[in-house]
Amino acid sequence: MRTLRPELVHSMKGYSAKSFTKDLTAGIIVAIIALPLSIALALASGVRPEQGIYTAIIAGFLISALGGSKVQIAGPTAAFASIVAGIVATDGMDGLVVATILAGIFLILMGIFKMGNLIKFIPYTITTGFTSGIAVTIFIGQVKDFLGLTFENSPIETIEKVAEIFRSISTINTTALLVGVISLAILIIWPHISKKIPGSLIAVLVSAALVKIMDLNVNTIGDLYTISSSLPHFTMPTVTYDTVRNVLPDAFTIAVLAAIESLLSCVVADGMIGSRHNSNMELVAQGIGNTASALFGGIPATGAIARTAANIKNGGRSPIAGMVHAIVLLITLLLLMPYAALIPMPCIAAILFMVAYNMSEWREFVDVIKESPKSDIMVLVATFTLTVVFDLVIAIGFGLVLASVLFMRRMADVTDVYGWKYIEEEDENYDEDTDAGNISLRYVPKDVLVFEITGPMFFGAADKINNVIFDKTKKAIILRMRSVPAMDTTSLNKLRELHAKCKKYNVVLIFSHVNDQPLQFMERSGFIDDIGRENVCPSIDTALERAESI
Repeated sequence: MRTLRPELVHSMKGYSAKSFTKDLTAGIIVAIIALPLSIALALASGVRPEQGIYTAIIAGFLISALGGSKVQIAGPTAAFASIVAGIVATDGMDGLVVATILAGIFLILMGIFKMGNLIKFIPYTITTGFTSGIAVTIFIGQVKDFLGLTFENSPIETIEKVAEIFRSISTINTTALLVGVISLAILIIWPHISKKIPGSLIAVLVSAALVKIMDLNVNTIGDLYTISSSLPHFTMPTVTYDTVRNVLPDAFTIAVLAAIESLLSCVVADGMIGSRHNSNMELVAQGIGNTASALFGGIPATGAIARTAANIKNGGRSPIAGMVHAIVLLITLLLLMPYAALIPMPCIAAILFMVAYNMSEWREFVDVIKESPKSDIMVLVATFTLTVVFDLVIAIGFGLVLASVLFMRRMADVTDVYGWKYIEEEDENYDEDTDAGNISLRYVPKDVLVFEITGPMFFGAADKINNVIFDKTKKAIILRMRSVPAMDTTSLNKLRELHAKCKKYNVVLIFSHVNDQPLQFMERSGFIDDIGRENVCPSIDTALERAESI
């Protein structure tokens, strides 16, 4: 538990006015970047615009103050947009609050039980697949506002949205499309002009001015939503058994996504500043931040890689920068939020198009298709397709199962059991001086069988023990396990069956060079006592000597 110490504690040692100036500058710049993104991501998630800012303020402040990274910036991210929208549509805001609180509890427990390193067991193909899938769902979800379409229905699923787009294509608003194209052009071109001021802010200002001054027939945020500039306030949701049961899978998915994205962001940040984050403390902070965000009107949050990178590039080197970013957003909420009503919806759609493009990882997707084995491609394509067609819960669950099954199959393929070649002592091809290390030419007595086992012995490969050819006329069978790193209960049971058969015909079963994990497992199960400790030999030479002495 002593390792669960916020990075803020360490950062305060030797902290100076110069350090604060850098953190203050970085925090202000990151807040400018986060403002339009927070509003856009809230709308993409199916909630009110100010809820995105609530999230950036509350979760952003707490995760920076309590987290395990010096420079992590947290807030709403695109990864959650589709899953949050689905929860809101089916279970309402109470369902979202309950799901986010449960996810926060899961994250806190993951940190307390030091599961930060377990995130590395999520395959790259799965993270790439669902990230690309989320990008596609976000893009499709914004086509309506970008084109200014009028939907007859309000579809939730991505495939239904595609169908509705085609049905409503005749309602396209060319003025809205023009505003969207101008906004998108600004987002693409502006980074080449200035990297200090975010293109999203320029796009918002220009498009809002165009629509207001020219009185264009384009929907703005104020036309569709009632915007509040009030402070976030504590709200306890109505918690029922049915609500918890319904949102539990979504809560788990939110927790996994928050953990993956935040820790990936920490790894990227470590590389940029030459530091090392505390993954378990970061998970605890993510849990606390998400729980507080939900209770004060926010949505799920996690570490945002782009905002974290912007923080670093602008001089942020301690959690103070992230805390400043949250405070600046709070001031903005109180003073400027009413002006958010002027932001055109096509501009929001353009911003989210860029978010979708940046998170799509299409280059990595193509590289996996080109370079990876078929099993990895299957996992990638399955996860991507299920994310788009169904949802993240199904995609991640199926992807993990498929990746595990294919991995076990590969491990089973590399596990082998085969017999040695035998030579006589007087064989002219055998030279003890020059071939002593060549096991294929090692002398083996005629009444002894030697079998080499290579690879992990687990349930997927346990049947290969049947490759041991039993001969009741022999005096001993040696199993050489030098290349067996691990074994499980199924494999041990197969060895018990082989030992029982040997015992029936008075054939001695001898083991050679058993590694630590298999040896400890055989000890705990009592198998060593069953076969006799004298029959567990440290090397093949002592095993052959033992067989010859029988």
